[in-house]
Amino acid sequence: MGEYAALPAGSCVVSLTSGWTSRVHRHGRAVLFAAAAWGLAMTAAGRASNVWLVLLSLAVAGACDMVSGIFRSAMWNQTIPDELRGRLAGIELLSYSVGPQLGQVRSGGMAAVTSVRTSVWAGGVLCVAGVVALATTLPKLLAYDARTNEHAVRMREVRGAQTETTAAA
Repeated sequence: MGEYAALPAGSCVVSLTSGWTSRVHRHGRAVLFAAAAWGLAMTAAGRASNVWLVLLSLAVAGACDMVSGIFRSAMWNQTIPDELRGRLAGIELLSYSVGPQLGQVRSGGMAAVTSVRTSVWAGGVLCVAGVVALATTLPKLLAYDARTNEHAVRMREVRGAQTETTAAA
């Protein structure tokens, strides 16, 4: 039962202590770092033989997932024009519903061929490899800085003008 609570426990800790995130401006790096750390934590969970280390690794993975979510949401809110949010939200919802299911198929299939532990740690290794591949093929994600990104700056200006108009009315 603890394995089901460990991931949300890590997420909860990050949520309760998330004030530090306001000082991070390189959101793309934060997303990539958190995703790679999630993969490393899952690798550790799959390799550990002590249940407490497994639970700790899963809690770290949950924390990393929340960090990634915070910064993905921040980038979304800073860069997506309001008129595109509905369409893009539909695409994002599709990825949230299909992605985990595909991961479960990969995990279950690999566990059937190897073992559950191998499936867990191999999934973590695959995640880290995927993050490295994305970091090399998406340099703009790695370079994203909320202070200087042209879309984020433009959206802040638009929202500031809208706030001024609303306040004046």
